[in-house]
Amino acid sequence: MRRSTEPERFALLLFDGFSNLCLANAVEPLRAANTLSRRTLYDWRFFGMSGAPLASSSGVPVQPDALGAEARGDYLFVMPSYGHEALANAATGRALRAAAKHFGTLVGLDTGSWLMAHAGLLDGYRATSHWDILADLAETFPEVDVTEARFVVDRDRASCGGATTTFDLMLDLIEGRHGAALSLEVAALFMHGERDPALDPARLMPDCQTIRAAAAIMRRHIEEPLTIGAVASCLGLSQRALERAFRSHGTQTPAAAYRAIRLSEARRRVEQTRDSIAEISLRSGYGDATAMTRAFKAAFGITPSAARAARLRKG
Repeated sequence: MRRSTEPERFALLLFDGFSNLCLANAVEPLRAANTLSRRTLYDWRFFGMSGAPLASSSGVPVQPDALGAEARGDYLFVMPSYGHEALANAATGRALRAAAKHFGTLVGLDTGSWLMAHAGLLDGYRATSHWDILADLAETFPEVDVTEARFVVDRDRASCGGATTTFDLMLDLIEGRHGAALSLEVAALFMHGERDPALDPARLMPDCQTIRAAAAIMRRHIEEPLTIGAVASCLGLSQRALERAFRSHGTQTPAAAYRAIRLSEARRRVEQTRDSIAEISLRSGYGDATAMTRAFKAAFGITPSAARAARLRKG
């Protein structure tokens, strides 16, 4: 059994012509979560059916390991993207059924649900897929409860509809494992969920999207923080409406989220730059080093100077 303090292990099963955007949206949130938390929460490996070199649909090469009996972990992501019907053969089905015994959760990215359904691994499960093939998936595999959704998590199976929805799924997985605050930080790092209110009125945005859009705005205004009212105004909302969106999502208040984003940037600068503590305080939106140090210690249980010394000792 993997101890809870060990990284979660992700295996990504790729096929020739896979979507590079889908792959990036799967692994970059994991990389960002590791970076923002300053520890290895996740690790990942790339696999292919044979271990032969693969290339994405845009020509990006990947040298995977061969999917074999030694492949095991918490998640197996199945990512064919294109040519899924030709890939749904007996050999792929056998490999997926064998691999399913060694992974906690199987995930179909893009058209990956088709291969999982063909292998009998989605019978009795809710699932989705790329919307171009959703009707065909439901007709071909009636044992699967095919659902029109951006992503679906059903017990030890998950699926999503394409490259951009992969990012949504990863944020959900990060939140489920390590909390809403880290998921929001990852989303904000990639400006995920931010919209021009003139093009996409905030009143039509679901609460989770509103929160991510707010976090992206906060991240853009770290050195000179906005008031919460100003953040809400950027989204075409009242401050009360923004606070209500945060409450409905069961996460921090907007002010607490903003503080966490600023302190995360302060810690990054403490550990990765030679800037003085006074300079870091200004860069993270604090008027003086004493206020920043006090907030830093309350958040991380260590002073900025001690955090820098600890990082230096680690090399």
